[in-house]
Amino acid sequence: MTVLNETFTLSNGVKLPKLGFGTWLIENDNVINPVKVALDAGYRHIDTAQAYGNEKGVGQALRESSVSRADVFVTTKLAAEIKSYDEAVSAIDQSLKDMGLDYVDMMIIHAPQPWADFRNGEHYFKGNLAAWRALEEAYDAGKIKAIGVSNFQQIDLDNILQNGRIKPAVNQILAHVSNTPFDLIKYCQDNDVLVEAYSPVAHGEILTNESLQNMADRYGVNVAQLCLRYCLQLGMLPLPKSETPSHIIGNTELSFTISDEDMVTLKQFKHIENYGASDSFPVYEKTDK
Repeated sequence: MTVLNETFTLSNGVKLPKLGFGTWLIENDNVINPVKVALDAGYRHIDTAQAYGNEKGVGQALRESSVSRADVFVTTKLAAEIKSYDEAVSAIDQSLKDMGLDYVDMMIIHAPQPWADFRNGEHYFKGNLAAWRALEEAYDAGKIKAIGVSNFQQIDLDNILQNGRIKPAVNQILAHVSNTPFDLIKYCQDNDVLVEAYSPVAHGEILTNESLQNMADRYGVNVAQLCLRYCLQLGMLPLPKSETPSHIIGNTELSFTISDEDMVTLKQFKHIENYGASDSFPVYEKTDK
């Protein structure tokens, strides 16, 4: 049994693989081969988004792969700027058209605020509920097998939990060694909302850390594998991204267990100072405004 054969069960009973393949910042023309490599390596969970601009390429990779569509869990995301019912209905159908799929396994609201207003104080409660209603109706119609959110803080999640008809299945958030929002993770898990961890290796910026390298060496793994295993042992679903075949394959080799002592060390790891070229993205801001 490897992580590729293991699944989480969502609150609506749908199962999804415990490891996903992320495609953020892979351009549409370049995403086809990495997705096909991932599928050949055994990944059965592919994550994309309208904002990534690569849904068409992901769909093409699925069609060209020898893996049956029914065996692949596909997630996409409703653009963060969409905060009305009509726009959401249209965008949902556009994603299906762009990917060439009859259904997606999960669609999630990409962020509670449009990116230009991310964490600026406005929570867009009404707009998120309008978009959520469109997702609920697409779920009812069988266009989507599960629905969820991303980058939602507790107050944003409560808006959906208290006013929506269907509970969010997941909350996809930034989470990795040195930046793990433990209170939010616990709140999600207490409410049966699976936490998915994007940028589980800090968008690559943590991979050269000497302390992590020394710990990884003791387990006979690399830092990326250590960081992915950390997420799994916290009950999260990591979404590593790579365009390098050896890294794509290596990220699946997680059949080891981090000791309780080392998990404590990793939980207390000093916050990463910057995210390099990605530091300007709003999700990497150090503190909420």
